[in-house]
Amino acid sequence: MSIARRSWLKGSAALGLGLSLGTSARADTTLYRRGNDADPETLDPHKTSTVAEAHLLRDLYEGLLTYDNHGRMIPGAAAHWTVSSDRLTYTFTLRDDGRWSNGDPVTAEDFLFALRRMLDPRTGARYAEVLYPIKGAAAVNRGEAAPESLGVSAPDARTVIVTLAEPVPYLLELLTHQTSLPVHRPSIAQYGDAFTRPGRLVTNGPYALVDMVPNDRITLKKNPHFRDAGRIVIETVAFIPTPDLSSAVRRYAAGEIDSLSDLPADQMPSLKRRFGDQVQLSPALGLMAIAVNTRKKPFDDVRVRRALSLVIDREFLAEAVWGDTMSPAYSLCPPGLDNYRDPPELAGRETLPIDREDEARALLAEAGYGPGKAPLAVEYRFNTTDNNRNTAIALADLWRGIGVETRFVNTDAKTHFAYLRDGGDFDLARISWYADYSDPQNFLFLLRTGNDGFNAGHWSNAEYDGLLNQAAAERDVGRRAEMLFQAERIVLSALPWIPVLHYRSKALVSPRVHGIHPNLRNVAPTRFLSLSQG
Repeated sequence: MSIARRSWLKGSAALGLGLSLGTSARADTTLYRRGNDADPETLDPHKTSTVAEAHLLRDLYEGLLTYDNHGRMIPGAAAHWTVSSDRLTYTFTLRDDGRWSNGDPVTAEDFLFALRRMLDPRTGARYAEVLYPIKGAAAVNRGEAAPESLGVSAPDARTVIVTLAEPVPYLLELLTHQTSLPVHRPSIAQYGDAFTRPGRLVTNGPYALVDMVPNDRITLKKNPHFRDAGRIVIETVAFIPTPDLSSAVRRYAAGEIDSLSDLPADQMPSLKRRFGDQVQLSPALGLMAIAVNTRKKPFDDVRVRRALSLVIDREFLAEAVWGDTMSPAYSLCPPGLDNYRDPPELAGRETLPIDREDEARALLAEAGYGPGKAPLAVEYRFNTTDNNRNTAIALADLWRGIGVETRFVNTDAKTHFAYLRDGGDFDLARISWYADYSDPQNFLFLLRTGNDGFNAGHWSNAEYDGLLNQAAAERDVGRRAEMLFQAERIVLSALPWIPVLHYRSKALVSPRVHGIHPNLRNVAPTRFLSLSQG
């Protein structure tokens, strides 16, 4: 173990927190106090992009399909559907009892309007490219065609027809995502972008927005017009932002929060001892990586990017920093994705750390850094949580071993991700991504040329783009997988993003919360849960 690793562990130990499960008054069985990663930037489903927002939208809205509390796809606003023999046309029949939270009927026109709005470039949707499998979607989003040309139609009030440019194996799962959620047309017509405010937001899901207090809570109440309202037992859910995870654990222990969606990784041994099976861990389709600003010297030099990647001890980060709640990432795509093979991996996984450090120093020397020269100085940006701060400290220690000087810039999650999406200047930045559907395309599309909402470093590679285009047109799943495999190999060679860790979902769930089942999609809609007094 290097001096850097020993010094980090010593400092980390000082951050440990003694916890005890406090007692509280008998809790209300109709109010679920749900810890959430962060405040949302927006509740407009077509402008959201974070996991914290997805948790909220899952309670507020319902797509044509949705998820249950086991992570299984189930019918949502659509009662049933059919697929044409060429897998290009999907016909959905809406339920006849679908209602918005103000009592208006949910119609096919609502979905038609929403999908056109999502792809209209005037909306500025960050996720728009996710919907490119729909016929005409790319042209609409690029401003080359009118939204009315999109391959979606509503021949009557209960029928939605989606036509694809090429068949994709994940279309139904895509329709569970916020990109495909309906929005209430009269509200947008009346209020414009302000339609998401409390008192104005009209939603078609099991809950409706009541109040929003920044940095405190977002309160939802059961939508009495929802078709299954009679079977929903939790009347009110308060989403409580918990960026300070140590504080959140204290509140949980005191009985002030019923569940947490993230945990301080450096406290995992203590949490497991004190809370036992209230600590829930499960695999997840997620990636934590370092985005590199390839527009900026010296980070446009692949030798610099490779040197920084080589000395990252991913096993150390996963075990010592994250308490085995993450796994080392030597690929962009996590293992276990549908429609893929085992992903390619970064070279050097089996190489000794000292040999990787020697190779990294040699690469930096070739790039103009090293003994007798100015050291490489980097700025690392991250969104503030205990786990992310500890990771940043550990990365800086590892990079210091090859003569790299690191300084930090950290902000709240909303500011951090907005800064990257809006083209802010940076050197290195923490990026995280949870799959919207279990397919390698959902990771690889992030680095496509022009996808500036996610490709923060503006990396561009024509061969990579070409492989993604070929894969999109390929009907044979095996050949498609091989094309995507070759595309991922290009990313791992160029390293516009440096893979660091793959996620496992981690949560604290009170014994009084019933119905949460850890699953690969990391979903637990409140409508399927219940509470006891505890």
